[in-house]
Amino acid sequence: MRKALRLRRLSRPHDDRYLFVPLDHSVSDGPVVPRDRWQDLIHAIVLGGADAIIVHKGRVRTINPAVLGGCALIVHLSAGTAHMADANAKVLVGEVDEALRLGADAVSVHVNIGSDTESRQLIDLGTVAAACDSWNVPLVAMIYARGPRIGDPKDPALLAHVVNIAADLGADIVKTNLASPAEDMAEVVASCPIPVIVAGGPASANSLAGHARVAMAAGCSGLAVGRRVFTSPTPMQLVAELASIVHAPTDASLMHALTATLENR
Repeated sequence: MRKALRLRRLSRPHDDRYLFVPLDHSVSDGPVVPRDRWQDLIHAIVLGGADAIIVHKGRVRTINPAVLGGCALIVHLSAGTAHMADANAKVLVGEVDEALRLGADAVSVHVNIGSDTESRQLIDLGTVAAACDSWNVPLVAMIYARGPRIGDPKDPALLAHVVNIAADLGADIVKTNLASPAEDMAEVVASCPIPVIVAGGPASANSLAGHARVAMAAGCSGLAVGRRVFTSPTPMQLVAELASIVHAPTDASLMHALTATLENR
């Protein structure tokens, strides 16, 4: 029951759809924004209607709890930097009880399937999942097909395998890439017993709003968009636009088109 209550807090309208804004990039790549813009960024994300922000444990201390309001807090437990010999490696740098003491509503773990350290990352995911079960804390698995043995990281069959790994090892929500072609994401979602949310994609990609609409029409439960939010000149407006798409009724016409495409194969 307590995990169900925490899961409910991850969706502000309580419709089991999610718009998360990851801000954990400061460990992997460097500062998200200058220090004097950090509070303004958090405020913009919250006012825009994000359901949760994702940060590392130390960064939680820089956030005014009053600013979060109805926006949930997810503490990210994995880390790795762009300077490592293996940029796809991730290690655990926090624990579930530690995140709870910081006021987290959930925790997240990153796993790269196909990386040289895949086995270690799977062990870590299983370990965190067991702790989450003990503490009744929701677990978001950020899991990707990423490494030297991966040909197409957006292959629908591969993504279906990836999201089911997350489900089988105990995650409550799984984040991954949008399939290519995008309409095949419906097959990925249909294969998975837990909610699937998709990453925002590279800044060079097409319209983020269009990306969001296609993902939702394919049956995804939401998005996790970080870089394209914190690099936007108008983050509040962008988050508001995405929130309106994520929490709106699914576009019936687009869903019909996607269904027809799948049936005609």
